[in-house]
Amino acid sequence: MRILLKLVLDIDADAAWRALHSQAALAELYGPLLRVEALAAPVPTVADGDDVPVRYSTLGVGVGSHLISVHDRRKTDTNGDVRILRDSGIPLTGPLASLDVWDHQMAVCPLPGDPSRTLWRERLVIGGGWAPALWAPLWAMWQWRAARLKSLAPTWAFDPQPLHADAVGA
Repeated sequence: MRILLKLVLDIDADAAWRALHSQAALAELYGPLLRVEALAAPVPTVADGDDVPVRYSTLGVGVGSHLISVHDRRKTDTNGDVRILRDSGIPLTGPLASLDVWDHQMAVCPLPGDPSRTLWRERLVIGGGWAPALWAPLWAMWQWRAARLKSLAPTWAFDPQPLHADAVGA
């Protein structure tokens, strides 16, 4: 079973790609409905090949844990250079642990005709006996993610300016 998103974000593709590797930025996508926190010592960013165990909670109640397994790749399609982060990890505990398949891919590329914006595509494939029952709640969560992506993405591009003009070369 699949859940798909396709959005245009008001941020450049480089900043979107950096945010995909930021645990804090990705955790924000679920807030305030769901809290996502690292089980091990949190690292600010994840890299290709990293395995990151996280736990989910809502209203202070744990709802499961997940091993996020990060793999990056690049490809070229009709939109140009596309960068893809794939989470091929698996839910470990909670309701999602009943799934046999979890394949989550997020792709970013410059929006054709407007490279200051990003074409964001996302695909979640789930499988297993409980997949039909879990599809609707996950679909609803992905709609929440889409709204949060649209609202949060512009904040990911913040580059602080120097306080004083003479600090530029310092």
